[in-house]
Amino acid sequence: MYRSVYTILISLLLGTSGSSGQGSLPVSSRPSVTRVVLLGTGTPNADPDASGPAVAIVVNDTPYIIDSGPGVVRRAAAAHRNGVAGLAVSRLRRLFITHLHSDHTAGYPDFMLTPAVLERNAPLLVFGPPGLQRMTDHLRKAYAEDLEIRLHGLEPKMPDGPKGYEVKVREVGQGLVYRDENVTVTAFQVIHGSWKHALGYRFVTPDRTIVISGDCRPTPAIIEECDGCDVLIHEVYSESGFARRPPEWQRYHSSFHTSTRELASIATKARPGLLILYHQLLWGTAPEEMLREIAQGYDGRVVFGRDLDIY
Repeated sequence: MYRSVYTILISLLLGTSGSSGQGSLPVSSRPSVTRVVLLGTGTPNADPDASGPAVAIVVNDTPYIIDSGPGVVRRAAAAHRNGVAGLAVSRLRRLFITHLHSDHTAGYPDFMLTPAVLERNAPLLVFGPPGLQRMTDHLRKAYAEDLEIRLHGLEPKMPDGPKGYEVKVREVGQGLVYRDENVTVTAFQVIHGSWKHALGYRFVTPDRTIVISGDCRPTPAIIEECDGCDVLIHEVYSESGFARRPPEWQRYHSSFHTSTRELASIATKARPGLLILYHQLLWGTAPEEMLREIAQGYDGRVVFGRDLDIY
């Protein structure tokens, strides 16, 4: 099976073989090893009950995080306290960014630094669109004094030295971006208004296939990548709430995001086992009403995602 040189290097770095990890047993005969944990379901709106966008896919107690909205590290700590062993803060080592909007990246410096302070013992691996390396470099410069004190001051040193503070960035486009014994991750382009680079991700684990949209308007790639997937996690806005928005905001949202009616059509064609709504723009609409809007055009299983939900 094809593996890029980068994938092999990553496998060596993590101490894995880089294989698919599926062994000889068919997926259907294996116990479930994958959990989806919603760390943040929010939007740029400062809702205290919905942290910024962040989703954890935890496979065999190994966490893979998609997006790093405000509050991501503390939400991971809360999930760990609630029994998700893989979300111990020191284990936050793999991050996938969909796009560079602030609500999806404002927690990035926290993700870089706090797990290192709390004894992450390996470099942080970050995958995302072009511009991510520049963002990372600027953040490290912004926290240069903090890094200097933590690494060379009186703070007790980790046995592995400063490895937990290292950040290895790979800017990616469409195609295979990562593989280890737990997951195969592919990225695909989505349409998000005037953003030149915006990604969705497809995770294939030993027992589930999970597709996450990131922020996007209706994009045919979602249907192609899901195609009967186990879980589709998709952003959405309420059509009834949208009708109450000023015209200039309607122009914006219809170019950048997906309505309940549009998502119902996408899900009908994509046929996920479970549709999870996140990054929900409600504008005064109740969650139950948003679900009814979806149900008008889609008869599959759908849930309104909330922070710390586990699927």
